[in-house]
Amino acid sequence: MSAAVVHVVDDDAAIRDSLQWLIESVGLQVKTYASAHTFLQHQRLGKVLSLGCLLLDVRLRDMNGLALLERLQQGAFQLPVIMISGHGDVPMAVRAMKAGALDFVQKPFNDQQLLELLQTAILLSEKKLKEREQLERLQAHFATLSRRECQVMEKVVEGQTNREIAAHLGLSHKTVEAHRSKVMEKMAVDSLPQLVKCSLVLQGKKDI
Repeated sequence: MSAAVVHVVDDDAAIRDSLQWLIESVGLQVKTYASAHTFLQHQRLGKVLSLGCLLLDVRLRDMNGLALLERLQQGAFQLPVIMISGHGDVPMAVRAMKAGALDFVQKPFNDQQLLELLQTAILLSEKKLKEREQLERLQAHFATLSRRECQVMEKVVEGQTNREIAAHLGLSHKTVEAHRSKVMEKMAVDSLPQLVKCSLVLQGKKDI
């Protein structure tokens, strides 16, 4: 069974049961919630895993599904979201997509198409999780650099030579070489292009 979890938020018990049966039939784990507030409580308690997706009904009794989606997107919620509705219209679908939904599906939906969409969402979740882990690892590497090593790294990625860096920082050429070597070692890279990419990723200017 996949480690991914499909979270289903729908206030119709029959729909929840039907979706759970369908999703589990292809070996996926499912967690169902009868209300937006129940899901939010699990989210706050850290019980919503970081691998999987959210299948969210638009019309919920306690909170509009679109409002829940927009609230989730304001925080650190990472799971891809698929909106489902029996009363969808174009403006609603547009609002959902602008709020970050992966897709908008109208009831009654085709089972196979829904399952394929869930698989797409899970693959996207796996990609996001991998990228987040890589970013955290990169940030951990960067945190080991000394203040001087950070200064040298900044000048290196700007394209300055060791002699230029030495003159700018008031260091000897050999000292800059030593710092540069340490930077490469601590950042776990073996080429200048890799170091430049790391710097851009840390600045949020490039995706991993």
